[in-house]
Amino acid sequence: MDIDPRLGLPNESGVFEEIAKSEQKIRVSTVSRRYGKITTLVEGFNKSIDIKATAKQLKEMLACGGTVKNGVIELQGNHRKQIKSILVKLGFSEDSIDD
Repeated sequence: MDIDPRLGLPNESGVFEEIAKSEQKIRVSTVSRRYGKITTLVEGFNKSIDIKATAKQLKEMLACGGTVKNGVIELQGNHRKQIKSILVKLGFSEDSIDD
């Protein structure tokens, strides 16, 4: 059984991560990069969320490439219409997603 170092309580089945997901304030935006390419930026995650795992799930569900830089998920292409529903499926609160 894993013990959460911050609280000293058992860390079973990711309960703390689920609580942290509901308390996020996530911003979704797009930027135009070199040669007119559009990139979708997803930011506002705190340190208790595994950003790399979230980015991997988003890339798989959207069938696109991307990366994580400085706590911001960068996805290739314009995915503003789909990103909110996918984040809700991943456990984030719909009210906390600002697009």
